[in-house]
Amino acid sequence: MYQSVLLELADLFFDEDLIDPFIPRDLVRSTIENAVVRLGVRRWEHEVGEDAAAELPRSTAEYTNRIYRRLVQTGWLEEEQKVYRTYVLLSPAVSHLLRSLVSIAKLEKRSYGGAVLNVLSSLESAVNDPEGRGITLAEAAQTAADFSAHLTDMMLSLRELKINLSASNNPQEIVRGFFERFVEQVLVSDYKTLKTRNNPFRFRRQILSMLRDLQFDPLKLKQLADHYRQQLDVSYDVAEAQVHQHINRIIRIFESVDQRLAAIDDFRYQLEKRVADTVRYMDKTTPGMAARLSRVIAAAAKLPEHVIPRVDTLEEVGFISPASVRAPVRRRIEAKPRVITQQEIDPKVLELRRLFKEWKERREVNVDRIETYLESQLAGRDQLKATDFRITTVEEYICFSYVRHMNSLGKKAQQMRKRFRIQFEDHYVNVSNMVECRGFTIHRNT
Repeated sequence: MYQSVLLELADLFFDEDLIDPFIPRDLVRSTIENAVVRLGVRRWEHEVGEDAAAELPRSTAEYTNRIYRRLVQTGWLEEEQKVYRTYVLLSPAVSHLLRSLVSIAKLEKRSYGGAVLNVLSSLESAVNDPEGRGITLAEAAQTAADFSAHLTDMMLSLRELKINLSASNNPQEIVRGFFERFVEQVLVSDYKTLKTRNNPFRFRRQILSMLRDLQFDPLKLKQLADHYRQQLDVSYDVAEAQVHQHINRIIRIFESVDQRLAAIDDFRYQLEKRVADTVRYMDKTTPGMAARLSRVIAAAAKLPEHVIPRVDTLEEVGFISPASVRAPVRRRIEAKPRVITQQEIDPKVLELRRLFKEWKERREVNVDRIETYLESQLAGRDQLKATDFRITTVEEYICFSYVRHMNSLGKKAQQMRKRFRIQFEDHYVNVSNMVECRGFTIHRNT
């Protein structure tokens, strides 16, 4: 009851449009009464120090009066008299406490991307303008500390959930608790963010690089210390110590992120494995489940085919398949860093590659090489018989072989066919004691 009332009062006292922190007492009482009516509070329990024989509240107004008096007596609310009107306010300590309780009650989701970007932007401001915005380094350190604490809270929440699920023997409660607490509160709001492509930790390398450069920049460190001294009104030695403390804190937090995420992933794996085992053996631990399923299947087999509805919801993921809830996500194995060394290639291998490349180039045939061979054999003449060709090397042998097939070389040899024409004869000849082929004559076109 008091929790609901305080949440209603928090909306009143923490209103963004509120200029004066003094709220009229009538407005506070009406807010409490609205909460009582909306929640239907009709139950009153006597507290320590209250007369047990006292008459119970009989109306909404009496409930409101008693709740208001208790909040004033216990220090949650303070009254202030101004002329003829009574105002209500919160003390600074109570205001801070109520804000924290409201945040816990609403289970506000933390944004990892926002936290890391806040650290990055604050750090960039401090590095780029240490004399004017150096104090943002302190804000970056505080944001990083809150971010680190939230990682710890998430790991502890997974541990607590694992203990609670392990202590339960009811399969329905295990599955229900898994989806209500892990999937909705932890997985969707926190853990899923760490497994996305836009992982907020992609900026970690940039943050660490900036901080390490800053550690070895005496001029900027001095400017930051001077700015700390002016803003915080402390001595230079204290300001310098705080600058180094904030830098080291951010470095420690972002250097240990991998180990902490590995611990979170380990808890996640154990939790999902527990639930997967529960689902796997749920039918075995339910007495009579197999018999009931057998009777259902037998009864369904007796029905006409048009009566049985068509199953169209298991096309993408089968209920019992590697993608179903029975199979937990496998544990990610972290790739260990290794030193990359340049291998030295044996000189004999390099020489063998060179010789093979030369051998391949010598046997490579192209139209330009064939045309050059023809010009060298013709030596200014207009025609040349097959028996007049000279073949002294392997390259010349290959070119001579392709000369005979000039008309079959395709589009690449089109220009060469315009310059030369081949005329075959009906007898075979021997060329340089290397090739026996059909005689022919090469004519230069004029």
